[in-house]
Amino acid sequence: MKVALFCENKYALGILQPLYSYALDNDMEVLWYIHLPKIQLSEVEMAMPDHYTTSIQKLYDFCPDVVFVPGNIVPYYLSGVKAQVFHGYAAEKKDHWIIRRYFDLYLTQGPYFTRKFKELSLEYKDFEVVETGWTKQDWIKQHLHSFDTEKAKILTEHGKEKMVLYAPTFSPKLTSLPLIKQALVDLVEQENIVLMIKPHPLTNPIWLDEYKELARQTKNIVWAKDNNITKYELMADLMISDTSSTVYEFLLLDKPVITLNSIAKDIYWTNISSPDDLPKAYYEVFHDPEAIAKRKWVVDNYDPYMDGLVCQRMFEAVNDYICRNGVPKKRKLNLWRKYTSIKTFGRIKK
Repeated sequence: MKVALFCENKYALGILQPLYSYALDNDMEVLWYIHLPKIQLSEVEMAMPDHYTTSIQKLYDFCPDVVFVPGNIVPYYLSGVKAQVFHGYAAEKKDHWIIRRYFDLYLTQGPYFTRKFKELSLEYKDFEVVETGWTKQDWIKQHLHSFDTEKAKILTEHGKEKMVLYAPTFSPKLTSLPLIKQALVDLVEQENIVLMIKPHPLTNPIWLDEYKELARQTKNIVWAKDNNITKYELMADLMISDTSSTVYEFLLLDKPVITLNSIAKDIYWTNISSPDDLPKAYYEVFHDPEAIAKRKWVVDNYDPYMDGLVCQRMFEAVNDYICRNGVPKKRKLNLWRKYTSIKTFGRIKK
């Protein structure tokens, strides 16, 4: 099987990496597509020196059997099954349920998502839905305790007991970055913690610079240098965030979360409306029985697949689709969607 891994944004690298490993282990031919300038080549060359291209023409010429996509758009003119694998669990974001007609197959994370997308598939009648779990869960299964030593070293160096991860979203309307800075400093001074700051890759550079400076100047605040946020989720004892899909990733590890002004319709964690409430929330969150029960619901409904077999299920779903339908030559779209494909990724020569 010829496999294309489609990276429009930086976050796609970590999401698609487990599929890359699985494909190589099973002797498949793989080609990453890296979309410039959103992704810097220095971030990918060490991981995949012989398996990537920045040319949409070369990806077209590769003639893949399947294209795995964690983003919202993929060029209609590429061959292969267009498989949506999602870039997170944030169902409250408006674009999560929008059907843009680019995909043949939606590989859903868990029952909560499967139910809704199957309803949409009956309405649109041009894509299928298979529940597989999310790719990152395979990586988590493999690395569940890989960073215990690094965490212990950081806590020992700072003489602290717990690690707290601050992982805000980038959206100017949703991010807590302008509001929570002093509350984070106060929390670090009051509690026996190290605070690890890991902003979203698309965060405004002005906020990145300000919080990097905060980490440089403030004792027991550390800037996360690794791009892989899942590493820090595994290391942390608690997450502080806002309206970010990382909240659900953290809950799936059965760990407590505090958010500031989350817009989520259903709250399965501790949400505060003022930064001043952060110390009290921190004190209560570890032992709240209601919060523990809500986390269990999230695990059962959002993504119960911690068996390390997510990528296997995804490839089985693709194989089944191809056996029944063949390898699609291209995707039929209206003129607007075709125009969007060409405007975003360019034209190809057939």
